[in-house]
Amino acid sequence: MIKASFHRNDDNKIDSFLILGHADSGPYGQDLVCAAVSAVTIGTINNLEKLTKITPQVVLDEVNGGHLGCRITGTVSHDTGLLLENLSEILIDIEGSYPKNITVKNEKNTIEFD
Repeated sequence: MIKASFHRNDDNKIDSFLILGHADSGPYGQDLVCAAVSAVTIGTINNLEKLTKITPQVVLDEVNGGHLGCRITGTVSHDTGLLLENLSEILIDIEGSYPKNITVKNEKNTIEFD
């Protein structure tokens, strides 16, 4: 199961997220839930860099997959906040369709990447 966690700062803006695990909704290379989560998550990180010109802290496991985290260091701008809220809402929609394969939650404490 994919576990997506989001943390909000004191201004109630998402400032970090961590995606862990595998959906196991289909054979390797044909897992639609995994493909969807990967596409929207990586797309969000790429667009944070392209559209808002920030360089977020990113951690990932490129060999095994199933581990991708992103942290905004500094102030979360309006545009950055919108991109991260959009990611959260998309993942919640995926969770609604595939509750056995992904969970999405908000964390009260800072997300540790190690």
